[in-house]
Amino acid sequence: MAAELKTRRISVILADDHPVVRDGLAAMVNQQADMEVVAEAGDGEEAIARYEQYRPDVLVLDLRMPKRDGVAVVQRVLELNPKARILIMTTYDGDEDIFQCLSQGAKGYLLKDAPRQEILSAIRAVSEDRPYTSTTVAAKALQRMAKPSLTQRELDVLQLVAEGRSNKDIARRLSITEGTAKTHVKAILTKLDAISRTEAVAVAHKRGLIHL
Repeated sequence: MAAELKTRRISVILADDHPVVRDGLAAMVNQQADMEVVAEAGDGEEAIARYEQYRPDVLVLDLRMPKRDGVAVVQRVLELNPKARILIMTTYDGDEDIFQCLSQGAKGYLLKDAPRQEILSAIRAVSEDRPYTSTTVAAKALQRMAKPSLTQRELDVLQLVAEGRSNKDIARRLSITEGTAKTHVKAILTKLDAISRTEAVAVAHKRGLIHL
């Protein structure tokens, strides 16, 4: 039994919609004596299905994928297994993206340009149920916590602003008065510390509040 425990490897599922990225990560992981890739997924639905099938030690998950995005996958996987260990690995470093994933229960958040050894260290840490974020990611998460949150209605309005809609059009689409729409836009500008609708959209996109 002791020998079996010593030789047991960390089981990993890679979920990313880019095959080249998966191939590179799989080669890196499978070269390690203490870990192995047991399955791969190319979209959010497949990631959930593979997780259910294999129940790996670590699910390495991209943030933007077809069918279900990373946050939705995190939510569903943790419903299936509250002790699931998920490492987000993405190119997106907006503070809202980071905050949403970590607050939903992801154990770690790493950028794809991280050095090879940091990626492997993150997988090992998460497999042991230890949180892992780079210094930069952790700083952005703390910054986000200090910022005022937008309500769901404000996010709805913001998305329409990003589409170039006028206050009148926003009011019609959301079944609110034009005055209420104007109030929401003003609140959005204040919370995002923006002086114009264009700047608000740019700030929101950079932070990951909306996706254009």
